[in-house]
Amino acid sequence: QVQLVESGGGLVQPGDSLRLSCAASESIFSFNSMGWYRQAPGKQRELVATTIRYGSTSYADSVKGRFTVSRDNAKNAVYLQMNSLKPEDTAVYYCKAERYLGYYEGTYDYWGQGTQVTVSS
Repeated sequence: QVQLVESGGGLVQPGDSLRLSCAASESIFSFNSMGWYRQAPGKQRELVATTIRYGSTSYADSVKGRFTVSRDNAKNAVYLQMNSLKPEDTAVYYCKAERYLGYYEGTYDYWGQGTQVTVSS
């Protein structure tokens, strides 16, 4: 069973930075993509950033220019560097790994337990 463990969340002030980490229990190269999602109270979970197997990245418009997703295949880890944090970035941040199972089987998503990020003055 794949395990994803997030860390690095906390309480920060607006304008501060945080770096989230996601440690996988197996090679992240085995996944199609790794991503960061977040869920604020009373809102749906939303995509923040993704990185695919060969390194391409994509971001939600709300975080472009402020957040950077990166991966270290040797350490089986994915990171989310968050700069210029805003109160609206407050949410539980989740790491997701997508595995391709086959043409007919499709894909399967693995999720971490989440880490709380609170941006408040």
